[in-house]
Formats: sequence, C-alpha cells, structure tokens
Amino acid sequence: MDISKILSHCDHTLLAVDATWEQIKGICDDGMKYSTASVCIPASYVKQAKEYVGDKLAICTVIGFPNGYSTAAVKAFEAADAVENGADEIDMVINVGALKDKKYDEILAEIKAVKAACKGKILKVIIETCLLTDEEKVAMCRIVTESGADFIKTSTGFSKGGATREDIALFAANIGENVKMKAAGGIRSLEDAEDYLALGCERLGTSAIVKIIKNQEVQGY
Repeated sequence: MDISKILSHCDHTLLAVDATWEQIKGICDDGMKYSTASVCIPASYVKQAKEYVGDKLAICTVIGFPNGYSTAAVKAFEAADAVENGADEIDMVINVGALKDKKYDEILAEIKAVKAACKGKILKVIIETCLLTDEEKVAMCRIVTESGADFIKTSTGFSKGGATREDIALFAANIGENVKMKAAGGIRSLEDAEDYLALGCERLGTSAIVKIIKNQEVQGY
C-alpha cells in the first residue's frame, strides 16, 4: 500500500503524561509534513497547537481520558472547551463500569451529550476493548450507532491491551453504516497499519508509523 495513503489515515498521537510543548510542536510539524489525518494530543495543548498549525492540520484531543469514569457533564464540558479552543476532532472514553452494569441508556445519553457539545466536530468513542466481553463490544457497536457518533475506537493505549484484528472484524459485522472504525494501541509496523486498513478502518491511532517513515528517510530508503 502507498505510504502516503497509510499516513492519510493516521491520527499521529502523543498523549504521554510528561509531553512538553516542544514535543507536541514536533508531532504537529510531522503531521503537516507527512499529511496525517490529524495529530491527537492532550487537551491542554489544543489551543496552542491550533494556533500553530492553522488550517494545515486537524487537531484531535481526548476526553474523559484514559479511565472514562468522569461524569457525563464533565465530559461534555471538556468536549465543549476543546472545541472552543480549536479542536477539530474529539476522542472520548466511555464509562466501562457502567457498561459492565448494563447501563446502556446511561452510556447512550452520555455519548449524545458529548456529541452535542462537539458542535458538529468529529466524535470518536473509545470503548477499551481489552476490558470487554464480545457481548459488551457488540452492545457498544449498537449504542455508538444509535448515538450519532462518527467513529467507534478500540483503545486508549493506556490499559492492558490495544487493538486486535479480531475486534475490528467484530466491529465491522455489528456497526451501522453511519459509523467508522478507528484502531488504536499496539500499531507498530506498516504491516499492522495495512492490515487494519484492509479490515475497513478509516483511522489508525499510532505514533509509530511516522517514526518508521522518518527512519527510512534517514537510512535512504
């Protein structure tokens, strides 16, 4: 697969707790240079990053991250604040405990509240697949479809596992036509990226792909 096509599906990500502005600026530079789909960064850097990149690059941030157990009101406020600061895309984490308790209506209402706060910006819903049964994953496919969110996303990358090919296949079999898929967590090679795109993912959350391309350039590939 063409490298530029792979990069165009990547949310180039830096969400480390100790990320500095110089590092965030660096991935913004990479995102612009390699035409990634977006950069995914902490909310505290959204305003500065958007002022830095202007319209050259989409800015994505995370809400209720990484544990997802903030209240719905807090998540909606976070999303509204991020959009006001210039975020183009929002990746929110569901309340996994509520899912375990089968509080499906509560989860649906929360996602709808965050979607409304996004004011038309893209919303991706992180369900943290490594913590879920297949039954719970299927339930979330239904809830995300009903919610009006734009994407279902596998993982934060901060729990005990990331994306798997099996989970993406399960998503594809159970989401509605209005929902796209994002794989995140553990995508470390071009082969991984190609596999997830071939399975139907529209986005990949990863920091590795740009690093691979940069290393290839250094080595003269």
